Amino acid sequence: MPARGDALWRARSGTMRVVSSIEEVDRTTGRQSRTVLVSFLGSTVRRMGNWMPIAAAIELMTQLGLDAPSVRTAVSRLKKRGWLVSESRGGVRGYGLTSEALSSLGAGDEIIWHTRQPADLQDGWCVVTFSIPEAERAKRHQLRAHLSALGFGNVSAAVWWAPARMRVAAERAIAELGLTDCCSLFVGDHVAGQDLGRLVERSWDLGTIDARYREFLDRFGARVVALQTSESIDSRQAFVTYLDLVDQWRQLPFRDPGLPRELLPADWCAPAAGELFEQSVALLERRALAHAAKHWPA
Repeated sequence: MPARGDALWRARSGTMRVVSSIEEVDRTTGRQSRTVLVSFLGSTVRRMGNWMPIAAAIELMTQLGLDAPSVRTAVSRLKKRGWLVSESRGGVRGYGLTSEALSSLGAGDEIIWHTRQPADLQDGWCVVTFSIPEAERAKRHQLRAHLSALGFGNVSAAVWWAPARMRVAAERAIAELGLTDCCSLFVGDHVAGQDLGRLVERSWDLGTIDARYREFLDRFGARVVALQTSESIDSRQAFVTYLDLVDQWRQLPFRDPGLPRELLPADWCAPAAGELFEQSVALLERRALAHAAKHWPA
């Protein structure tokens, strides 16, 4: 199994490049069809032999409130990006997942499908510093975006840091941009100077991260409790709730730097949100996949 930092980098770099290029938004509901489709590929299509009939995909996406044109546009863009290839099975038109799609989706599984565990404070920190010439300003912006996406916080414009386990991910991000000679990486402990807790508060927007976890709890807490206490769960309702749940959760672990518990607020919501997600998957996944399977040819 790859190291968590390595898996995070491969997942984030592959998925981030594809998803950022699929900007189609459903005008009726405001839902971003691009993110829902990627969630659908990862949570459902891979379980169905890495292939989906296009008519079934559109039907299932419309059950979530998307319209057919936006789904077709998102599919077309994923095909252009090398994630989908046209493939008919048994005379049914559809699309198969490419090796690139499977690699990117698989790399993120460890992070997306499990609660992200806080780093151990005793393991120390990874610090990245860089001095990039003005002529390569675009790469400077790209590096900052990559480090931010990986969960690094910034002390200043050219000094970023994260738990030590993110060293490999940072090295990969820097190497991919061809900036190794412009950057320095250090791994070590905080031993003196500014209070570590205050430095963390300066470097990360913990309030926004926590607010997203709270939104997730508010959105699904009551819905899941109602399903848990229901005598029977309708398969369509299970599918809609399951895919909505996965789609809303999928980005949260990437935004969370996984800071040591000692440095987080006492009412930090990540553990509760993660527990709700895992309980919900256990409750809904089998029913949701059974509902989707009805739309696949026998």
